[in-house]
Amino acid sequence: MKKFWKWKNEMVTNQETQETVTERTLFLNGTIAEESWFDDDVTPQLFKDELLSGSGDITVWINSPGGDCVAAAQIYNMLMDYKSNVTIKIDGIAASAASVIAMAGTKVIVSPVSMMMIHNPMTAAFGNASEMEKAIAMLDEVKESIINAYEIKTGMSRAKLSHLMDAETWMNANMAVELGFADEIMQRPYEEEEMPQQAIAASYSRAAVTNSLMEKLAAKCKIDVKPVEPEPTGRSVDSLMEHLNTIKKYI
Repeated sequence: MKKFWKWKNEMVTNQETQETVTERTLFLNGTIAEESWFDDDVTPQLFKDELLSGSGDITVWINSPGGDCVAAAQIYNMLMDYKSNVTIKIDGIAASAASVIAMAGTKVIVSPVSMMMIHNPMTAAFGNASEMEKAIAMLDEVKESIINAYEIKTGMSRAKLSHLMDAETWMNANMAVELGFADEIMQRPYEEEEMPQQAIAASYSRAAVTNSLMEKLAAKCKIDVKPVEPEPTGRSVDSLMEHLNTIKKYI
């Protein structure tokens, strides 16, 4: 059994309550269950035991091209049944079965450069015509079950979702949010503070900068300060009169 998931637990301080809590993060990388969970009781139970070994909100990072739809369905069910919030973050790709898992998130956040892809389920089958018909019928039912997850998350009609799957639809971050497969696009954890308009204006006026500095010094030294007058721009009155008199000589 090749493990495709990894847990990371870290002690952090809640900024509001100042309480120390455990921040739980689950990473799903690579193919979802290269060996199918169809006839496997051990691996799903191991995943569930690790999921329920702690409590509180969890964050799930997904970067997977897809994999076994049975494993994806079981993971989806476990995350949907989890008692606390589940934040899904797609930092690379969530395609095929991985996109189904993503639908279990209380909130789904996509990186600006990530991709999602949905398509019809596939399988390999052999045998006579009757066996082929059974395989086709099985795929039809699997598709309907996948549509259930997409429908719950997006609110889109089943017919439209079916068409998107038939076309093997690739979605960038904006399209994923627009269609309802994701809730928002990932942003930096902080926003740069905007420079006050007053400070911006002052940076273009030497007189204003000087006055501002002198006011600060005066406040500390408790002295009165006469504001610096802005430097004049253009020609002086005397210069203009002199130029006008020169012109009159030639009129």
